[in-house]
Amino acid sequence: MDKILDTVEARKGGGAAAPKGLAALERAARHDLDRLNYPAADWVLPAIGPDGGPALDVLVVGGGMCGQTAAFALRREGVRNIRVVDRNPQGREGPWGTFARMETLRSPKQLTGPDLGVATLTYRAWYEAHHGIDGWQALHKAPRLDWLDYLLWVRRVAELPIENDTAMTSLDADGAFLRVSLQGPRGREVIFARKVVLALGRDGSGAPRWPAFASFDPAGAAARGRVFHSSDSIDFAALAGRRVGVLGAGASAFDNAGAALEAGARGVIMFTRRRFLPQVNKSKGASFPGFQRGFAALDDDRRWRFMTYIFDEQAPPPHESVLRCDRHAGFAIRFSEPWMDLAVDADGVAVTTRTGRHRFDAVIIATGFDVDLTERPELASLRDEVLLWADRRAPAEIAAEPEAARFPYLGDGFQLCPRDAGATPRLADIHVFNWGCTMSHGPLAGDIPGLGIGAARLAQAIVRDLFVADADRHFEALVAHEEPELAPTRYFVPREQRGIE
Repeated sequence: MDKILDTVEARKGGGAAAPKGLAALERAARHDLDRLNYPAADWVLPAIGPDGGPALDVLVVGGGMCGQTAAFALRREGVRNIRVVDRNPQGREGPWGTFARMETLRSPKQLTGPDLGVATLTYRAWYEAHHGIDGWQALHKAPRLDWLDYLLWVRRVAELPIENDTAMTSLDADGAFLRVSLQGPRGREVIFARKVVLALGRDGSGAPRWPAFASFDPAGAAARGRVFHSSDSIDFAALAGRRVGVLGAGASAFDNAGAALEAGARGVIMFTRRRFLPQVNKSKGASFPGFQRGFAALDDDRRWRFMTYIFDEQAPPPHESVLRCDRHAGFAIRFSEPWMDLAVDADGVAVTTRTGRHRFDAVIIATGFDVDLTERPELASLRDEVLLWADRRAPAEIAAEPEAARFPYLGDGFQLCPRDAGATPRLADIHVFNWGCTMSHGPLAGDIPGLGIGAARLAQAIVRDLFVADADRHFEALVAHEEPELAPTRYFVPREQRGIE
């Protein structure tokens, strides 16, 4: 991981060593943003919080791909009294420089999203500035660290105000404003905001998924250095010459197996309960504007049918990741062999399956993330307030699809909905712009294909809400508005002389 971070730091944002083409592109992009009047004038009327100070209009929690794109969309709409915080240092927002271990992105290279329709801010423009048009034509898929560099470049060019090393520790919604506690370089802060956007990434509505084993506690000291979740920081160099077991056969499982093998692991055995790998990525069949724009307008039955079908089919690992592992003689997959138990001792890790016991020096649990708002400690005060999909489905459906049932049931602007009439009054001012939105809106936050549509929908909903909440004040401002258009002419009449016709 240290090599990844060193690479990110050295290449961050296209600094002094950036090619001339990138400097020219940056000038063109800034000029395009000027042509678009970006950032738009701030029209939101100021609000005073309970502490007597100005309240934020929007706090965006999470400064990765979704958080920065949400901030970009809000600033384009003239919502400028915002803060964007991320608990990680710059370059470690989101998965790209941390636990994402694929060589290239899984999405096609031509997809857009973080650019919000500004051609000079697209990944293609950025890549061509580095490698030329021929380089773009020769590119198969975007290298993962290039994508991170690109995101940091967009952040800098669009002047997105992201505060790193700043974490949200609590969120309360029982007053006239949302009350948020932050911990960062400024120390502990308590701030008040009219809106909060939760752009916390794949685990933003839950936590890493750990299978339950009778002989293993993931929080126990015995796990350290022996048992890892695929989202952990892993020193792969320490696995050189070791035998490694991997649970799971999805994309992250193959990427972690590949990283271990490339670091010199003596052998990697992958285990899966399936008889064979999933063969078709059904989500690609739902990656088009009609689905992305129209899915949220479907009735609950059809949304449930679409998304549970996609979840149940699961996605195959990218063929690039499979071939990455198959290049190594020490790689093997055991199909139809789920783990029954896991135990750590002084000599390593013992894995029990239906065929017997397997010994490893270390194992990696690549079982993804669970969606469960109750797992988020900063949302503890809201656990019993939030409407879930489980509250909208029959018991038999919940039993058949327990994970889908745990997704929050969101409104048209990604806002939380109350479970009952006695819920906290500001619940709808919390917007879930992470993987937790998928059952309600489709994959518009987290997956690149729908990101631009999702960020625009989010910003427009927040703009609507902020205006409606202050409509009477805006009417007063409209009445008081005075712009003497005819002052340079002989037909100008001062306001006090106009009377009523």
